[in-house]
Amino acid sequence: GGILTLKSFQTDFRYGKAEQTSVNSNAVSVLQAGAFFGCFFIWPIAARFGRRWSLVVSSVVFEVGAIMQVINSHSMSLFYVGRVVSGLGVGAATVLVPIYAAEMSPKEIRGRLGSCFQLFFAAGVCVSYWVDYAVEARVAPSTRQWQIPIALQMVPGGLVGLGMLLIKESARWLAKRGRNEEALESLIWVRGEDTPEVQAEFAEILMGIQEEIRATEGVTWREVKLPANRYRLFIAVTLQLCQQLTGNTSLAYYAPQIFAAVGAGTSNLLITGFFGIIKVVSVLCFQAFLVERIGRKWAFMGGAAGMGTCMLIIAIIVAIFPPNPLATSITSSGAAAIAIVYLEAASYNLSWGPCAWLYLGEMFPSRIREIGVASGAASQWIFNFMMSQITPHAIANIGAWKTFLMFCIFNFAIVVYAWWFLRETAGRSLEEMETVFGSAETAFDVEATRRKAVLGAEADAKQSATARVGQVGEGS
Repeated sequence: GGILTLKSFQTDFRYGKAEQTSVNSNAVSVLQAGAFFGCFFIWPIAARFGRRWSLVVSSVVFEVGAIMQVINSHSMSLFYVGRVVSGLGVGAATVLVPIYAAEMSPKEIRGRLGSCFQLFFAAGVCVSYWVDYAVEARVAPSTRQWQIPIALQMVPGGLVGLGMLLIKESARWLAKRGRNEEALESLIWVRGEDTPEVQAEFAEILMGIQEEIRATEGVTWREVKLPANRYRLFIAVTLQLCQQLTGNTSLAYYAPQIFAAVGAGTSNLLITGFFGIIKVVSVLCFQAFLVERIGRKWAFMGGAAGMGTCMLIIAIIVAIFPPNPLATSITSSGAAAIAIVYLEAASYNLSWGPCAWLYLGEMFPSRIREIGVASGAASQWIFNFMMSQITPHAIANIGAWKTFLMFCIFNFAIVVYAWWFLRETAGRSLEEMETVFGSAETAFDVEATRRKAVLGAEADAKQSATARVGQVGEGS
């Protein structure tokens, strides 16, 4: 929403104050619409060609959309089309990145590595806030003023595609395709060396895939219909709905407008820049100190409770001390509301921000992981689309304090949801998720499989060492 506040953008695309709310809503929501379809378009591609090349494709699609947006066509229609095309690439990436991170991470640090998704998302948003502030403060109103922020998004988009050319394909995807030698090679590469523990992990991966095939005779739709998998699909969709109902995504997209609504005066873009920094620092703290200690379920519950409390306080402040839209400086009540918005953002990025995507990527079995994650990610974008349509109109029509009160109620309801429906997944391997989610048809004794593989690897190592000693003896 940053560039949408620039007069230069409004001048070049020839719309006035009467259309501003609709343009703000549409410019954000059409990207979500594209992302929704991108989740499903990439699903069969990722299943057939792997995660690595699918991410390269999503990067290229995003770049094409960005080019369409940066052209000064004086047409909102072309700008919207560019947003949709970029959305296709973004949606595809939101399916592929959690999958790849979950499949390649050791279970002991999967939470920290999976949280990088939210870390880099928050960092990107933070950079965009400061770029918006810089071009408003330092660049004269012109076409270039709004083109700079849009063009800069092509840098990380291109780095994703180029970076994927330098790493190996997911070991679990290769194993699922029967390419076991390549899968083991990939696993050894990402773990750093070939050890009995790596051999045990590989045996666990193979056993998990074999059990899925045995239980369903290799037919994917039968796997989806298993009770435990239906439950996981339910969690994938409702988890993403809850993430949107926290209200934090609405704050992220419309931060400049929302800070103006709570009394930031003419400093809304500067205040928004610090808002981005708070989010990045919060995710870093979550990664360093919390994710592997408190687990997923308590993070979800605590985060929702914290956000609900913050939303309630903001609603009370704005209701009792309504901001003056003509004010040029920050009032004391406005400063208090802004501080609580910062605290709400910290609560989100210490919980639902990183955990929702982490949880989505790790809870599905190998053979339906693409379907499950795509369904969850697509749900996130459709709910994201819904909230991006609702938020600016809610602020304009029912007022800021009632909008915050609405999010407060949602958050306290989410605490109950997390307690009742979510299972703890921290510290468990992806294959152990069958036991976690009660899949009687595909669960197996993971520890027994692991011990057997370790003993086998150790026996092979001893045999190799004995053979080498014998060869040295014969040579002497």
